[in-house]
Amino acid sequence: MIAFNAVTKQQGSKILFSNASFQINPGEKIGLVGPNGAGKTTVFRLLMNEESVDQGAVSRPEKIRIGYFSQNIEEMKGRSVLEEVLSAGNLADLTSEISRLEERLQDPNLGEDEMMTVVERYGDLQAQFEAVGGYNLESRAKEILGGLGFSNEDMLLDVGRFSGGWKMRVSLSKILLLMPDVLLMDEPTNHLDVESIVWLESWLQNYKGSLLMTSHDRDFMNRLVTKIVEVANKTVTVYGGNYDFYYKEKAIRREQLIAAASRQEDMLAKEEEFIARFAARASHAAQVQSRVKKLDKIDRIEIPPEDRAMTFEWPEPPRGGEEVVKFEGLGKVWKLDDGREKNVFSNATGLVKRMDRVAVVGVNGAGKSTLLKIITGQTEATAGVCKMGPSIQFGYFSQNSLDLLDPKKTILQEVEGRVPNATMGFIKNLLGSFLFSGEEVEKKISVLSGGEKSRVLLACILSHPVNFLVLDEPTNHLDIKSREVLLNAIKTFPGTVMMVSHDRFFLREITTKVFEIDKNQLNIVEGDYAYYQEFKAARS
Repeated sequence: MIAFNAVTKQQGSKILFSNASFQINPGEKIGLVGPNGAGKTTVFRLLMNEESVDQGAVSRPEKIRIGYFSQNIEEMKGRSVLEEVLSAGNLADLTSEISRLEERLQDPNLGEDEMMTVVERYGDLQAQFEAVGGYNLESRAKEILGGLGFSNEDMLLDVGRFSGGWKMRVSLSKILLLMPDVLLMDEPTNHLDVESIVWLESWLQNYKGSLLMTSHDRDFMNRLVTKIVEVANKTVTVYGGNYDFYYKEKAIRREQLIAAASRQEDMLAKEEEFIARFAARASHAAQVQSRVKKLDKIDRIEIPPEDRAMTFEWPEPPRGGEEVVKFEGLGKVWKLDDGREKNVFSNATGLVKRMDRVAVVGVNGAGKSTLLKIITGQTEATAGVCKMGPSIQFGYFSQNSLDLLDPKKTILQEVEGRVPNATMGFIKNLLGSFLFSGEEVEKKISVLSGGEKSRVLLACILSHPVNFLVLDEPTNHLDIKSREVLLNAIKTFPGTVMMVSHDRFFLREITTKVFEIDKNQLNIVEGDYAYYQEFKAARS
């Protein structure tokens, strides 16, 4: 269907990939993976014809419909959420032209040749209209918006009133509504809660077209894709299977490559020893020359460098009490801009014990972050009491905390300011474990990506010995490898963890207790995340 044929693409002086080839076949679901900066977004842009190749070709059928969901969303305001979604792909223009052609077909003065031209055009437009489900467009738009978390009331509100994360959902809804032949999706699960991720997963499983996507959600990838295209080390490599298969197969291929390189090295050493030993002997001149030519023709096996990964070493925390956090009759009411009040939750009672791994779950807007803010003193409860146990020292991470980083400071200055008594050696080692080394520590906060800011903030938390980690979406902006490093670090953390995350793999691996906020109430499930999922399924 769509083919990358021996494509070479350069960005400035940097070669992203050379002689790269892969295919997107009809109905195929493919995961696009690779380290940041390797060229994944460029692959999307080449497929969309937004950039051109330096060598090779990207071939695609002439009338193929491609939908591209990226993290860059257009300005949206002045229309309701539903109207904005229905504006996707100039469907209004399509409807208008169909109506205009219908009127022309009624014209008795229309000549035979002109009639044939109008009929042909009318047929093409009707086919397009049917392909996007034009006859039941509004009901499908409502279904998609509902699946992505919008209530019927939300759909009628001006889209300009919503945050960037909710506008991202509107943008995603527009792409899904168009039902293209090929979907290109760059991190579609960002800003989605677990319920919306599960809905999108089901939608894509039933989608008949082809899919090429990037995602940092391991479960999402595993449940959908049957092929992996990796962009790394200036090349593109194809693996048949889901993400877990790719992860294992890549390690096997690397071991085989190292073994082949070792054998080649031994062979080269022997040949070079022969050449050095007999180079001066006229009787061996022909053999020496033959071996020199042989060595010149050999392609030397190169072992690509392994991706750098974060490393965590927890400072020894103070021993805290058995009861880390206890709250009773807790309630929170937010005052809205229009003067109305919103009840977030009420009469919440719970206990977090030493070494618990608590997952706080619920749909977006349920009050998960609010509960963590009350526990860490970022906001006050409207009712009830919340007490932290004796000798508890907490580290708090949230997406809002990223805004507290000073954009004018360098990475080094930011961390140094938070641990004024630490030595420069300690700070640089700490930053090195979070992949900031050499000149990188002099980067200004203002130029960092979301993932880089997250790593700076995690470094700041680790700079102090804490025995209670409170984490609100720590995996946002982190790639799969960084998420796995963080996951393993949390597993070995010698303290208590309370966390909000939409990464199901992450939650399954660490959770020992679940706090669910549902319909303004807190439900406590004693058990891991897998048990909670079974409990929830049985309840519904």
